[in-house]
Amino acid sequence: MKAIKTPVPSGEYAVGTFTYTVKDVREEVMAPYGMRSVAARVYYPVLKESVKDLPKIRYMSPDMAKGMKSVFKVEPKLGEGGLENTSECHENAPRIPGMRFPLIVFNHGYNSFREGNSFLCIDLASHGYVVLSVTHTMEAICTEFDDGSVVFFDKSIIRKMYDPMIGGLIAMYKLTKFKGSLEEAAEKFDEVANKYCRFLIDRTPEWVKDTDAAVEYARKNLSDLIDFDKGIGCSGHSMGGNTSYALCTQNPDYVCGVNIDGGLFGDYKDAVLTKPFLQISCKDNERVVTRVYLKHTKPVYKVLFRDMRHIGFADSKYIMPVKSQVGKLAPDLMHDNLCKAHLEFFDAYLKGIKEKPELAGNDVVTVSVFEP
Repeated sequence: MKAIKTPVPSGEYAVGTFTYTVKDVREEVMAPYGMRSVAARVYYPVLKESVKDLPKIRYMSPDMAKGMKSVFKVEPKLGEGGLENTSECHENAPRIPGMRFPLIVFNHGYNSFREGNSFLCIDLASHGYVVLSVTHTMEAICTEFDDGSVVFFDKSIIRKMYDPMIGGLIAMYKLTKFKGSLEEAAEKFDEVANKYCRFLIDRTPEWVKDTDAAVEYARKNLSDLIDFDKGIGCSGHSMGGNTSYALCTQNPDYVCGVNIDGGLFGDYKDAVLTKPFLQISCKDNERVVTRVYLKHTKPVYKVLFRDMRHIGFADSKYIMPVKSQVGKLAPDLMHDNLCKAHLEFFDAYLKGIKEKPELAGNDVVTVSVFEP
């Protein structure tokens, strides 16, 4: 059986990449008496002719594969009959002299990893964006620092995410079936989250701080590559999508954001969204994000995918192709529609090359627009 092909970037550029670590940025509240460091990966546009003789980078290291197997109890499908263990990008590829590109910050989900949505990040970079993917130490399956050290997922977190676990999971499942109005669903979600998910609510500001540390490094060291004059866009999956919502409601540097199927775990009752926002969801989680549609002064877009499960919005759609986990939708259809929604949104609200995104429903997605 042939290996599964990774998606080929659809833009005019090839993609370069490098990593950096911001050491000891603040006291680590999850491991007292230590300091928290932040690891990040950058994807950036390069000329195709500049990478003809350069090898592609490895997609998943042995430590990362070990972390995935430990958390999900599933061996990632790499190599023969699975995913080719390379990414469609090139380590430290030559930058394009004199060119700077808008910045999109990406945050992974809980139990995911820095490269967990790399297929999306690479495609965005191929269309003329710099994408900065941030790792959240101890909350990713594995965090790899530039000094060679690694930190695996802290499994004690699983018990904290819903406390008590059984009651929280049942309450959240009932919420996904809730039939009330958008306002009633938002209030119900806050009620459930405050009762069972205080840990996740408290972690949201810490994920924002991780993002701030990674972006501050980029401001100081990557101004020749990144055009900060346009502001910053953000996206993220699951908890990372929730972080996008937090950044867009709290930080004026962010001009637009995307939440990929992330529940809104935060103290958002009085939040007003003043930036254009894109909410991407599967049917299972459609009712846990309704607050995003309520208080806003700019358009909010809803793209609802059919035949999808939550973790299928990440690269896991390709490397863990168990339909009960990732949904029945074909991986390439998911990827193509996910990338198109992002590009339409960011081309309008970050690059500013069109007045509004051209989002339309099809056999894969339905689209709604919530005007202010």
